[in-house]
Amino acid sequence: MRRSTPFCLRKLSYNDLKGFISVRECHEHISTSFGTRAVCRLSTKPNVLECEEERLLDAFQTHDQDLLLKSSDSGTKNQRALVVERGLKRCMELGDIREGRIVHANVLASEFKDDTIILNNIIQMYVKCGNLDEARKCFNEMPYKDTFTWTSMIIAYTHNGRPEEGLSLFPKMLCLGFKPNKFTFSSLLKASNTIRSAKHGMHIHTLCIKYGCDSSVYVGTSLVDLYARCGLMNEAQSVFDGLVSKNEVSWNALMAGHARKERGEETLSLFQRMKREDFEPNDFTYSTVLNACANTGVLEQGKCIHAHVIKYGVKLIAFVGHTLLHMYAKCGSVEEAEKVFTRLMVRDVVSWNSLLTGYAQHGLVHRSLEQFDNMLKTGIQPNAVTFLCLLTSCSHAGFVKQGLYYFKMMKKTYGLDPKIEHYVTIVDLLGRAGKLDQALRFITDIPMDPVAEIWKCLLGACRMHRNMELGVYAAERVFELDPYDSGPYVILANMYALAGRRNDVAKVRKMMKDCRVRKEPACSWVEIGNSVHVFVADDDTHPQSKEIYEMWDCICAKIKGIGYVPDISHVLLFVEEHEREVKLQHHSEKLALAFACLNTPPKSTIRIKKNIRGLLVVLENRGVKSGHRSGIIGSGIIG
Repeated sequence: MRRSTPFCLRKLSYNDLKGFISVRECHEHISTSFGTRAVCRLSTKPNVLECEEERLLDAFQTHDQDLLLKSSDSGTKNQRALVVERGLKRCMELGDIREGRIVHANVLASEFKDDTIILNNIIQMYVKCGNLDEARKCFNEMPYKDTFTWTSMIIAYTHNGRPEEGLSLFPKMLCLGFKPNKFTFSSLLKASNTIRSAKHGMHIHTLCIKYGCDSSVYVGTSLVDLYARCGLMNEAQSVFDGLVSKNEVSWNALMAGHARKERGEETLSLFQRMKREDFEPNDFTYSTVLNACANTGVLEQGKCIHAHVIKYGVKLIAFVGHTLLHMYAKCGSVEEAEKVFTRLMVRDVVSWNSLLTGYAQHGLVHRSLEQFDNMLKTGIQPNAVTFLCLLTSCSHAGFVKQGLYYFKMMKKTYGLDPKIEHYVTIVDLLGRAGKLDQALRFITDIPMDPVAEIWKCLLGACRMHRNMELGVYAAERVFELDPYDSGPYVILANMYALAGRRNDVAKVRKMMKDCRVRKEPACSWVEIGNSVHVFVADDDTHPQSKEIYEMWDCICAKIKGIGYVPDISHVLLFVEEHEREVKLQHHSEKLALAFACLNTPPKSTIRIKKNIRGLLVVLENRGVKSGHRSGIIGSGIIG
């Protein structure tokens, strides 16, 4: 708006005083550096000014330095000043710092050497041309500054990856008596957001209230985004609820915060509320809520949002298309994911990676490798994420040889340095295949310090293949790196219990108590209609609890009748043996399954999501009540 205004004013009548005043007031309201004086100058002799502008444009187009220097020698002072501002604006548009320096030198040798507005524009020119140090030098040498000057430098540092320097200017600004405005506070909050400093943000929030800027939608939205990105969702919600006026950015910031915390229900609830209050979702909104659907496994709600995307004519550009593809894949609907992929307007490496991720989650290794070949045929270059998808597919399928081949290809053929997640996946690949010694040698050869996740993979493999000695070694490494994760303690205790080493089980329990480690309670949820129902083990809080337990007893009777015997050797080893089978019957996913069977018709697909390792269990309701011999058949477990 700011840069285009002087050109737009030419279309108005120069004698239209009412229009002139309203535009001037508008510029004063938004504290722009161009507007007010530009309007004043444009109110006199527009033909002379247009002639000067044309001469200046000719100077830039022909790179005629003499003409450029002469272009500010005629006309009134106001006209000459506006020509200089036009020249600086042209430098910004072209990114031409060489010509910008000429204008700057000309300004310093002219009557405008102390002109704050022109010097502000010179600072902006240097920033736009990518030279922050020259901008700061100009800032330091300015004899007179205003609030816009300080705010511009804070924004410049933030946008150029130096937010700490931007924040350091603020105390100096206050000490010199400059009063910050809503744009200053918004830029400070963005700087705090960049370094994820909730402490800075809270201090600035207090000052916003002091200076009466907390009611501004710009400041409020920046506060919501800062608190949400720092994980302080209660504070973010409080600021959001207190906003007098909201915009799409405010809604998106709060929804994205909930989505990052994997609060899918809150994200989807906000989306519905946003629509009820007549705010129009944008691409970022759709991407956020589709990710929330993916994380919670609520396919039906994801389909509703997809229908909303189609209804309102949102094109399947990369941003929305990728998350839509990801949602279908993660919710266990690979066929729909493939349909979305074929409809994408542009298929880039992210599109292919999303599809490969879906195949990896479903264990469809052959389709994953086939699509990778198709990707290469289209000329798309794979990246680190592509190879992570391939390695995950090979790990889940036990394709050790192929996995190691792709790991070597990554570096040798495409020059991609493996990241820690690639090393974790290779350890998982070797561990699942029982190649524990090879996995340990691989870990010792990693050219960086192994993280806890690597040792956790090895520990899990040791439990699977009952290698006590190596398992204890891996567990010790985990406890050094991540002593507050309950999972490794439980795995080690179970290994000791299987070996009959009850004293060691007691030691592990004491370690957990001493470190104040608590086992994360498992929960499962299932979507019925547009509602999500959450269950924990031995849950009796659901209104249908009685019917749920009766249904599960019916399911157990049927599957035991066809030969099912529960394996209790790896579970609940902290519980006495005679209690294990009873406890095992009332796990959260089994209660969710029984509830789904009660509330869905036969032959419908049931998707149960778990919080532990993000598992998605996909089953088909074969009608337990109808007397079918097969009962319920699981069609997939997606990790």
